[in-house]
Amino acid sequence: MGCQNPEKRKNAALFLRLAASKDRDGILALAQNGITYQTPEDVIKSTYTLDFLNIPQMTIYSEVELEQKIIDHLQQFLMELGKGFTFVGRQYPMTIGNITYHCDLVFYHRILKCFVLIDLKTNAVKHRDIGQMNMYMGYIAAEENMPDDNPPIGIILSREKDELLVEYATYGMDSNLFVSKYELYLPNRDDLKRLVDRIIEEDVQHE
Repeated sequence: MGCQNPEKRKNAALFLRLAASKDRDGILALAQNGITYQTPEDVIKSTYTLDFLNIPQMTIYSEVELEQKIIDHLQQFLMELGKGFTFVGRQYPMTIGNITYHCDLVFYHRILKCFVLIDLKTNAVKHRDIGQMNMYMGYIAAEENMPDDNPPIGIILSREKDELLVEYATYGMDSNLFVSKYELYLPNRDDLKRLVDRIIEEDVQHE
């Protein structure tokens, strides 16, 4: 079962973000002082923890099933996304030419005043996924944005992420397009301790 203790989830998520972040001082400052939302980078996490979906380990699931699980736990998903998100719809239709495409999940961020598009991937993200999200963002900017809306944010939420592929595939693209990972299980206490010990050791080596 997923962890239901909010404080434990918050602390574990912070450790995961510390492990993935190159700006550990900045992440710790956010934890101590809170988050201010001024840019898309302030909103997007590198890793999202979805343990509340209660997907058993080693289970094979489809993107449709993952999407339905998120809809079933929408309140908790909104909490994981962070402050300011409101749900717009699922399988959001976008007709381009004679073809209708569908973005898995669409939100609106009240503070940044922009649409946030999320596409779900159960495996590693591929370069065509990035191109597709870029197209979605272009459509929303041209067809859905109101005059006072800011450019949309696109998030490809994948189980795995090849950093080099993402770097090359997003070269020259909209900086509002992000590729993030999701974790279905919080690390246990021993894993968290090893993670903290490794972070401390790395910091000592770089001093």
